[in-house]
Amino acid sequence: MEQVQEKKVYNLEELKKLSLQELQKIGRDLELSRVTGLRKEELIEKILTVQAKEEGLNFVKGVLEILPESYGFIRSSENNYMPSYTDVYVAPSQIKRFGLRTGDTIIGFARPPQEKEKYQALIKIESVNGLPPDPEVLRARPQFEKLTPYHPTERFNLETSPTELSTRVISLIAPIGKGQRGMIVAPPKAGKTVLLQKVAKALIENHPEVHLIILLIDERPEEVTEMRRIVGEGAEVVASTFDEPPERHMQVAELVVEKAKRLVELKQDVVILLDS
Repeated sequence: MEQVQEKKVYNLEELKKLSLQELQKIGRDLELSRVTGLRKEELIEKILTVQAKEEGLNFVKGVLEILPESYGFIRSSENNYMPSYTDVYVAPSQIKRFGLRTGDTIIGFARPPQEKEKYQALIKIESVNGLPPDPEVLRARPQFEKLTPYHPTERFNLETSPTELSTRVISLIAPIGKGQRGMIVAPPKAGKTVLLQKVAKALIENHPEVHLIILLIDERPEEVTEMRRIVGEGAEVVASTFDEPPERHMQVAELVVEKAKRLVELKQDVVILLDS
């Protein structure tokens, strides 16, 4: 009788330790349609997605929003963190066990909705903000509100090329430091959005250690498309366009701020560029 060889199932931490070439080999074994030309993170997500489907599950990645009723939903960046039928339900028991907070970026697996259920439900957590799902470690995280604020000690370098004068002038006249807030005040059609785009490109080029979030509120859809085209994969663009109600604008903005807080709690530099 011929013995059937079992397929190895990899978890997120195991895949992170492998090289790109090893991940590409696993992708070919799983018969992925494309394994070359992908970043390591993208390839890992595709592998986890295929493995989950083989077990009747769905691969999940998104930001947690905890509602007043104590349960939560994982919102997807593909939907700009707005409520959607593709959201994943997170039970209060899971939130309490792992010490989860609104704004946590969760990677895991969910089961399809059962009878009379509207949403798929989270059944396994692979990582929280890039950390292994260790309840003791997650519950021991510092709280953003209790962190000590102090004056900026490191300046952002916004200079990119000798011909780009806008960001050069900002660096000379109004330098921006890590931990600092700034505002662009100008009349309509003065080029505020273009200036933000140039600042974003400078941060992507000179400060790859920074997690850059560009938040567009009450903007036109074509402006959102243009911003995504200009910054590429170097920044996360989140938008709530002008056809959305004010409540959605608030919900998206608050969730982005909470996500930034969770990353700062892990000592990661975060920059939010808001255009509204």
